[in-house]
Amino acid sequence: MSTDFSRRDVLRTSGVLAVGLMAPPWLSAVAKADVVRAAKGEKADPDTVLVVIQLSGGNDGLNTVVPYNLEKYYEARKTIGIPKDKVLDLGSGLGFHPAMSGLHGLFKQGKVAVIQGVGYPNPNRSHFKSMDIWQSASPDGKLKSGWIGRYMDDRMDHGKVDPLAAVGLSTEKPRALVGTHASIPCFAGLTDVQQMVGDADMEKMLRQIQGMDAAEGSATRIIQQANTSALDAMSALKAKLGGFTPKQTYNNDVFGRGFKQIAQLVCASPQTRVVYFSAGGFDTHAKQAEQHEKLLKSLSDGVTAFQQEVEAAGRADKVMVLVFSEFGRRTYENGSGGTDHGQAAPMFLIGSRVKGGLYGASPDFAALQDGDLRWQVDFRSVYASALEDWMGNDSKVILGESFNRLPVIK
Repeated sequence: MSTDFSRRDVLRTSGVLAVGLMAPPWLSAVAKADVVRAAKGEKADPDTVLVVIQLSGGNDGLNTVVPYNLEKYYEARKTIGIPKDKVLDLGSGLGFHPAMSGLHGLFKQGKVAVIQGVGYPNPNRSHFKSMDIWQSASPDGKLKSGWIGRYMDDRMDHGKVDPLAAVGLSTEKPRALVGTHASIPCFAGLTDVQQMVGDADMEKMLRQIQGMDAAEGSATRIIQQANTSALDAMSALKAKLGGFTPKQTYNNDVFGRGFKQIAQLVCASPQTRVVYFSAGGFDTHAKQAEQHEKLLKSLSDGVTAFQQEVEAAGRADKVMVLVFSEFGRRTYENGSGGTDHGQAAPMFLIGSRVKGGLYGASPDFAALQDGDLRWQVDFRSVYASALEDWMGNDSKVILGESFNRLPVIK
């Protein structure tokens, strides 16, 4: 076994993953970049936070935002269709799954934008390929890094950026967080961070195991710097986490635990601009009804508690949640009480400064493509809206071209 692989194994077994290159000591690129912008007569970056929630596996959009006024929906889903009298009405013949009462309440408060029919040209039903497209924001494969990674590259100042400007919460580092120059730390959970950095002997061992610095630009040096970056980020993060305790009650399920940790990051670390969280289970080929209901309830309850958290902390005007999945499901159920891979599906933007409501065309069963809903809104238009109207960046720089933005942010 090579020494490089051993180093990665040590970090993986500790629940920490870090990929990329950025050398410490850390500088606050946010503050320095604002000084530079001010000198040029430009506006400073807004201190807003984007929370990206990835529903891995392909969420069934039709049973999430139910077209209860369409008989063809019930004809296609004789056993898993959501009964009309159970749907939580959104208007225009659409409604949330009954498990989503919390999100429905936020929708009624005008804090949820439901963007329908989202997809991209020449859609792909492969989990790996489609997720790769969403995370790179490059359907043609020309852009190799991730869209959040490129956002962080754009924020770098003299090769450095704040270690906590973007943080991933995932057991595997998503491509979305891979930059050309910036290194974004990704942790399996904040508990791992606190336990590891709290153990002085463990931290010392992890730093010493790197050995002498290898040649600049070598594969070994890149791994050394990435591991050091992760440890430095952990030290900075642990110091901040002790200053905030969530006040809301979060369920002990996947999104409850996730949003509780996101709340700690957002409220304890003011320099954090992006938090990326992913959760699986949405590949519902069989016995979908019960599994999907649990996942949607977990998501709805988790994001509702999180919204209440940031409101109580006085941060609600600074935080927005973006929810996506790599594709929707087919319009018709299969023989196993589930649904197979489809195309278009809804996205959600959630927050106090979101212009809540329904956006995009409602599902059209009379204009299907190979049994799937056709996409109407390019997902990069949603990204562009978040990047420009929320994060204050030039979306063309990040996405490689210009896209029409949606009027979804106040």
